[in-house]
Amino acid sequence: MKFQGTESYVATEDLTVAVNAAVTLERPLLVKGEPGTGKTELARQVAAALGLQMLEWNVKSTTKAQQGLYEYDAVSRLRDSQLGEERVHDVRNYIRKGKLWQAFDADEKVVLLIDEVDKADIEFPNDLLQELDRMEFHVYETGETIRARHRPIVIITSNNEKELPDAFLRRCFFHYIRFPDPKTMARIVEVHHPGIKGELLTTALTQFYEIRDQAGLKKKPSTSEVLDWLKLLLAEDLTPEDLARDGANALPKLHGALLKNEQDVHLFERLAFMARGRR
Repeated sequence: MKFQGTESYVATEDLTVAVNAAVTLERPLLVKGEPGTGKTELARQVAAALGLQMLEWNVKSTTKAQQGLYEYDAVSRLRDSQLGEERVHDVRNYIRKGKLWQAFDADEKVVLLIDEVDKADIEFPNDLLQELDRMEFHVYETGETIRARHRPIVIITSNNEKELPDAFLRRCFFHYIRFPDPKTMARIVEVHHPGIKGELLTTALTQFYEIRDQAGLKKKPSTSEVLDWLKLLLAEDLTPEDLARDGANALPKLHGALLKNEQDVHLFERLAFMARGRR
């Protein structure tokens, strides 16, 4: 069971090594990187490449680890008892399986994505240590222990918004997705926009990396944003000449696909103003 990337996902050698190492070690793969570098998509592509079902647990600031195991709806049970419902006698009718339970209970191995783990409270990762390590948990309401039938491939993503506990990190295989270099980015673009003209691609990517490298930029544009930008360029049938920028026109064409806050737009407007003043 080896991951080598897919036709629709360009995986660098170090990334494929990381995925396969985590599978071999049966450890969760913790993937960090800038937003928009394909961390979430990696899990989908691993599942597709290996022919496995994928379960996705999207973590929010209010998410608790218990929700990944199960949730007991005591309120509904109380209401049903007041109404004299027969189902009230079986507590299992009021237990909703979480994503971990679904992964453990699956008839075959699955890929479990725990997406953006750093959004939750700092205790969230620690609360999952035993379940991810032993691949089992206890259901107190029924007295049963749920054990994984097949150890799932667990992929955990983080945007580096907060530090994760050391005890959690020790149980993971770690990989940081570096931002693609121009050569790798050209391969990614070719997958999403096959047949794009070389001159347009070269000009667009040169300009894109110049924008990313601009000092003072608050939010650097990501891979997903450059793909959107190129889609717009192709839709408008723009040429390399149309993309030309000078000091007086520092903002890139269709810049709303790349610059996502007013501070960065103002930065390029100031650069243009300063360039005009030097003339």
